[in-house]
Amino acid sequence: MRGAMHYLSRAISTLRNCSGVSSVEFAVALPVLITLLTVLVDFGIGFYEKMEVEDAAQAGTHYALLYGYDSSAIQSAVTSATTLSGLSASPSPTKTCGCPSGSAVTTVTCGGVCAGGLSAGTYVTVNAQASYTPLITYPILGSSVTLKAQSVVRIN
Repeated sequence: MRGAMHYLSRAISTLRNCSGVSSVEFAVALPVLITLLTVLVDFGIGFYEKMEVEDAAQAGTHYALLYGYDSSAIQSAVTSATTLSGLSASPSPTKTCGCPSGSAVTTVTCGGVCAGGLSAGTYVTVNAQASYTPLITYPILGSSVTLKAQSVVRIN
């Protein structure tokens, strides 16, 4: 009986000796943590660049609101609004006349009259786009993603 107690006591002390276990757990978890961190950083950079593209489109409409419609000047305002490489004002800015109806603008002839008796307004639509290449190639996204934004403003 005494021998069995001795072996049981040694088995319990061996189980309590956990030196090195945390190192093994860390070695197993580290690749997973690095992968998650890389994916989070990659998506963060992508979202930041998307916001930059949106800001560039808004800079174009801001220019049109202040100075009127000038396609090349608006394109210049879009491309110089940020340091994002490969940013373009594509498709080119457009000017249309229309009448607001709910959340949309119905296109009408410039100088026309809207249903409520008001004159049709002049609207400028500005587009911006850039290409984002992720740090990792994701099967769903492919090797690059085109980031697009559009902004519309009534200038009169």
